[in-house]
Amino acid sequence: MQIEWNCCHHRGHTVQRNFDHRSPVNDCVIHPNQGELVSCDQSGAIKVWDLQQNQCTHELLPEDDVPMRSVSVASDGSCLVGGNNKGNIYIWGWTENENGETTLFPKHKFQAHSKYLLRCLMSPDTRFLATCSADTTVKIWNLEHGAHKLDKVLEGHQRWVWDMAFSADSAYLVSASSDHTARLWELATGTTVRQYTAHQKACTAIALNDINLA
Repeated sequence: MQIEWNCCHHRGHTVQRNFDHRSPVNDCVIHPNQGELVSCDQSGAIKVWDLQQNQCTHELLPEDDVPMRSVSVASDGSCLVGGNNKGNIYIWGWTENENGETTLFPKHKFQAHSKYLLRCLMSPDTRFLATCSADTTVKIWNLEHGAHKLDKVLEGHQRWVWDMAFSADSAYLVSASSDHTARLWELATGTTVRQYTAHQKACTAIALNDINLA
């Protein structure tokens, strides 16, 4: 399975780069430095790609033959999070030296869900990690002070929760589910502010166009 990276320039030319995985790719995310791409696959691997050198610089394999479902990178580049089909979360610290060389080191492992974990997502302020699952819930984890503590369980969806997006101020979360709905959650109270019900089939992906004006 390949990841194709396309850059469109002002003259309309396209530069394409192919990054090869040995099995299907489940998720990918750009590092905040815009110079690295992180991807994960069905074999359980997480790979970090250098976009300038066009090569894989790190490969992580937390659990053999357990598909890695989702990856997320903190907005300040301080950590990488990965979640797998067993509901386990892995967190690595991410540092960069003066030469631009990156180092990843393990920080935490914990079970977030007892069923398939479908998405993990760091909040823009890096304080929280959201996870969603086949168990119909969204869980919010507090990552402050170098720990991981369950802060809230968001309940209301009736089927698998596939995707999430934080608001820019980290105060709200939007989720998408197989129950045909999307929900807007207020994280301070853990309640649904609004429910969107126009879809006739499963909602499996979501995005939020939001700007923090603070």
